[in-house]
Amino acid sequence: MIRILGFLLSFTLALKAAPAPLDVESVAILYNSSSRDSKSLAEYYAGIRKIPEENLIGLPLPDAEEMSRADFEKLLKAPLVKEYDLRKWWTRSKSAEGQVVPLNSKIRVLVCMRGVPSRVAADPTLPMPKPEDQAAYLQANQAAVDSELALLGMEGLPIKGALNNPYYKVEKSIAETGLPMTLVGRIDSPSLATCERMIRDAVETEKTGLWGMAVIDFSKKFAESPEGDPALENIVRYHREAGIPTMADRFPETLPLNYPLRDTAIYFGWYDWNVSGPFLNTTFKFKKGAVAAHLHSFSAAQLRDPAKNWVAPLLTRGAAATLGNVYEPFLQMTHHFDIFEARLMAGYSLVEAAYMALPVLSWQNIVVGDPLYRPFLHLDGSGELAEEDRAYRAIRIAKMRWKDDPAKYEEMLRTGATSLKSGPMMEAVGLMNVEQHKTGVAAMDFQKAKLFYTSKPDRLRLDMHIAAMDRAAGRNAAAVKLLRGAQTLNLDIPEVSAPATWLNILEPPAPKK
Repeated sequence: MIRILGFLLSFTLALKAAPAPLDVESVAILYNSSSRDSKSLAEYYAGIRKIPEENLIGLPLPDAEEMSRADFEKLLKAPLVKEYDLRKWWTRSKSAEGQVVPLNSKIRVLVCMRGVPSRVAADPTLPMPKPEDQAAYLQANQAAVDSELALLGMEGLPIKGALNNPYYKVEKSIAETGLPMTLVGRIDSPSLATCERMIRDAVETEKTGLWGMAVIDFSKKFAESPEGDPALENIVRYHREAGIPTMADRFPETLPLNYPLRDTAIYFGWYDWNVSGPFLNTTFKFKKGAVAAHLHSFSAAQLRDPAKNWVAPLLTRGAAATLGNVYEPFLQMTHHFDIFEARLMAGYSLVEAAYMALPVLSWQNIVVGDPLYRPFLHLDGSGELAEEDRAYRAIRIAKMRWKDDPAKYEEMLRTGATSLKSGPMMEAVGLMNVEQHKTGVAAMDFQKAKLFYTSKPDRLRLDMHIAAMDRAAGRNAAAVKLLRGAQTLNLDIPEVSAPATWLNILEPPAPKK
């Protein structure tokens, strides 16, 4: 079996060619010239990605996350348009509808550095509708800076409300579309060091590809809305078809505090206001290059506080890329996670995938991370081989090798896991059987995987997998018994709070008198 695994690791597949990378000549970098850190970050990014120095633009901007509409127009938008004109990066003319639009723009991607404000506040001179009045709120005039800049160069557009995104659901590089728009990304986080780490992780991960476990956390809310749980179900299916091991939590609440995750390379979930669950564990860290996003109305409302909302905490915990909303966007007008993940898996860049997954512009949405990052360049098995990726590469290549013979695929993985005593590989087999509703077989797979793992958090997670199957099937007594045993064995690790949380759900404490 070791010889077979070695063959798989050296095996590559003839898949559909990945889209061409974005030309760095078409990338401009915007930084706050009043901030030394912002300028430093711009130069750091340009150096690593080899973006021409003449493509950097520094503007004196407020050192704040939010700016007024008047300041946005006067200090940011108008000077930026002037820079484009002076540098002859575009020509502009009137469309048939009489609107001024940019033509033949050299710049297809604009990268905002930390220090450039992320929010345009509502105009205080205009009446502010309440979010519960959805029809009126859809005409709100606050927005994400990045989303407004996506239409840079177009004149006469309404300030109120959102505009349709012409790149939504497109399946070709922005360079091939000729659309009069700019893909605007952002490298931002609570600290300069985190921003620099995000850039390094993206570049380094492109050499090996992104390999690891995926975690999908359902919410069981708004079942009629395809942007929520149905989108997450699509992602689980995409991963299953691609051979990406995926743990799906389908309970209404988010994953419990300190849930013991391992090698988390992909995370999608919803719906908590602030970061929760495993990401509160101070020892948790995403796998290098991880893509992680949590769907919430204000997930990107505060980018500089590592404990607030979701975008900043996920990046602080090691993610390289994420999506978010700076103000209330409404569910239908957020990034569609399934389209985003499908485009990433097809080889598109982070910023292209994000805008392909977004129905609207001039609204509340941002994408944070190196816009040029392509995490799945090596799904064909190519790229540099890192020791920690071996099991995940083998799972993927085996899936492609025996894609038409699922029984053989499972047999090879189980045999390989046993031969190599690979916890991740055997756990992946169990997770696969959970999705196929073969819970008895899955439970045996998880018990066997426990023999291969040496750390207590890993073994606890496998007990949680089995308890989750019992809980989902209504076998609450069995789940409680297993969780109590797991709790007793793990009192000395912070992850013990995970079974405790589930026990409180299954057996709520008596109300205080």
